[in-house]
Amino acid sequence: MQSMKEDEQFYLVRSDVLPESIKKTMEVKQLIERGKVKTIHEATQKVNLSRSAYYKYKDAVFPFQAMVKEKIITLFFHLEDRTGTLSKLLRIVAAAGCNILTIHQTIPVQGKANVTLSLDISQIDEKVDQLIHQLKQLEFVEQVTLLSSGV
Repeated sequence: MQSMKEDEQFYLVRSDVLPESIKKTMEVKQLIERGKVKTIHEATQKVNLSRSAYYKYKDAVFPFQAMVKEKIITLFFHLEDRTGTLSKLLRIVAAAGCNILTIHQTIPVQGKANVTLSLDISQIDEKVDQLIHQLKQLEFVEQVTLLSSGV
């Protein structure tokens, strides 16, 4: 997927209103990705799409799941309930280049609280496993679990 330009906009569109050439471009991409065909020529023939139409749309259409899955992770934390712990945690996550999408924190019980963060990692400065390792090293973090990831 090419990097997003400043003036690009994205839309979420139901497949039943898309032109056939765009739907068939997605079929070609899936055939290639799954290894069902060896060449683009073979894939376009199989779905009855011209190669020129495929090349016109191939870098512009993506399944919704692929766009989302590659950029969002959900982390679960079990933290000690101390003043400023959530703030410190969020600062580290933000400093790594993650955009915090959601935060859910339980009420502390017996000095412990659970926090779940959903993060957009499209601009992350390091690998996710490095970030998780760094977060596990914090003295107030008892557990970090990657709940979902597309990376």
